[in-house]
Amino acid sequence: MIQKLLDDSLAKIQEERKNRTSSGKISPSQMGYCFRRQHWHRKGEPVTNPPDARLLRVFKCGNLFEDFVSVYLSKDIERQVLVETEDIKGYADFVLPDEAIDIKSQNSKAFWWAKRDGYDITVEKRPNILQVMTYAYLLDKSKGTLVFISKDDLCIEEYGFHIDKWKPEIEKELKTLRKYWIEDTLPPAQPRCFFNKKLNKFKECDYCPFKTRCEEKEVK
Repeated sequence: MIQKLLDDSLAKIQEERKNRTSSGKISPSQMGYCFRRQHWHRKGEPVTNPPDARLLRVFKCGNLFEDFVSVYLSKDIERQVLVETEDIKGYADFVLPDEAIDIKSQNSKAFWWAKRDGYDITVEKRPNILQVMTYAYLLDKSKGTLVFISKDDLCIEEYGFHIDKWKPEIEKELKTLRKYWIEDTLPPAQPRCFFNKKLNKFKECDYCPFKTRCEEKEVK
C-alpha cells in the first residue's frame, strides 16, 4: 500500500511536469549525451520512454540526499544557483567562491566499481563532469567538483576537475549543439555514453527518454 501511494504521488508530479513549457535552451544536465537527445530535449519534444516507477523513486532519492547535504552545510554556501545565458539554463547544486559542485547519489557497488583497476572517471562519468564543468565555465570558476554519496552507507567520494582541461571540450560541445539548432537540422543518432566493454557498444540508448521515437525515425 505504501509503495503504491508513493508511486502514485511521484507519477502525479511527473505528469504535471509534462505541461511545463520548455525554456528552449541548452540544459547542462544533458551535456555529453547524444546530440539528438539534447536537441529534442531543448525543443521540449514529448518523451516516448518516460521513467518507470522505480526510476522515479531513484530520482527522488537523489533529491533527498542533496537535501541531506544542504542541511549540514554553512548557510553561506550558495545552493541551487541559477546559471543562465542567452541559450543555456540550469541550476548548480552548490557554488563556492571559486568552485561549482554537483551532488550525485549512487549505490555502494558503484563505489566498489570505481576502485577497480582500469576505472576512468572521465569516461564513466563524462556527462556528470561536463554538467558541473559547464556550471564552472559559465560562472567563471576555476574548478568543478562531483560529490558522490553512497545510498547504502553514506560513504562520500569527491572528484575535482580544473576548468582549463575541460573548457575546450565544453566549448566544442556547445558549438556543435548551436550549429544543429541554428540550422534546425536533426543530429544523427550517435550514443556517446555508458560504454559496455563486453558488448563493445555504448548503452546510452537503453536509457534514453526518446528511444522509441529515435528508433522509428531511423526506420523511416
